[in-house]
Amino acid sequence: MIITRTPFRLSLFGGGLDYPEWFSENPSWILTAAINRYSYISIRRLPPFFDHKSRIVYSKVELVKNNKEIIHPGVKGCLNYLGIDDGLEIHYDGDLPSNSGIGSSSSFTVGLVRALLELRGEDFSKNSLARSAISVEQDVIKECVGIQDQISAAFGGCHKIIAGPQRDWEVVNMYLSETYRKNLFSRILLGYSGISRNSQTHATEKVKNILNGTSKHYLTDLSDISKEAIEHIASEGDFKSIGTFLQETWKLKQNLSQTLQNPFFSDLIKKGMNCGAYGGKLMGAGGGGFFYLLAEPELHEKIKQSLPEVRVWASIQNDLFGSKTIFNTEYL
Repeated sequence: MIITRTPFRLSLFGGGLDYPEWFSENPSWILTAAINRYSYISIRRLPPFFDHKSRIVYSKVELVKNNKEIIHPGVKGCLNYLGIDDGLEIHYDGDLPSNSGIGSSSSFTVGLVRALLELRGEDFSKNSLARSAISVEQDVIKECVGIQDQISAAFGGCHKIIAGPQRDWEVVNMYLSETYRKNLFSRILLGYSGISRNSQTHATEKVKNILNGTSKHYLTDLSDISKEAIEHIASEGDFKSIGTFLQETWKLKQNLSQTLQNPFFSDLIKKGMNCGAYGGKLMGAGGGGFFYLLAEPELHEKIKQSLPEVRVWASIQNDLFGSKTIFNTEYL
């Protein structure tokens, strides 16, 4: 049996710039950070003693006699991408709910690709792992997704992604001091609205607006601000200015699709800022899920009390390792 642990991510700056439809023609700067909340995948070869060939366990349980019958798109896509037809038992567990803006689908894909490669005894790098997961989601499953989620899940840490023009990208580690990194994350207040949404619906609208040129002006401004914010953080600049950058990008992002123009979340962020938060934003493609505020730690309790409609608050730190194998009995 193999068990992989893969982090979810916090999108800091440049969300919306990581779609290939945009960065294939426009230079883009994205800042993403892995968090210490995880997707766990366990996998083993299933002996041929059962009525089913493979068993897939997530929010549902699939028992299939042929892997082509698998419904879960991520599992089916990974197996097709790697050309695997073995009988398998695959289990998924997550620290945070899916469809909530923390990159859970891509963390799942990265973790499963890693487990399958481990099962075959193949060597791979973090870069190749991220690229494989991107290919599974964009080329095999044909999902409307960007690239930052897979990169963050595979690499961990806090990374700058330099993308385009053309469809390639480079990952650059943000060499932040341990003190600055901890201070930054201690000021992040991550809240869960309890509202689930289908990310593909919202992402499809954003890509449509990229292709028809509706969002070009906003994305160009977003890229400029993101580059400035990344340079500010790289120099370990003050947190109040980071909050100002967050607010500027949040205002721009609301113009990328109708789904981001949600009065509920705008009101949450406004209330938080009235209590002293420097800034905030909704996570992911829009519609619901997680949001976060940047505020001094001594204000966190006051902010929480002012936002009773928030279902759960989560403290987080930066995961530094990315996807990793935490259990492997294949070669014992």
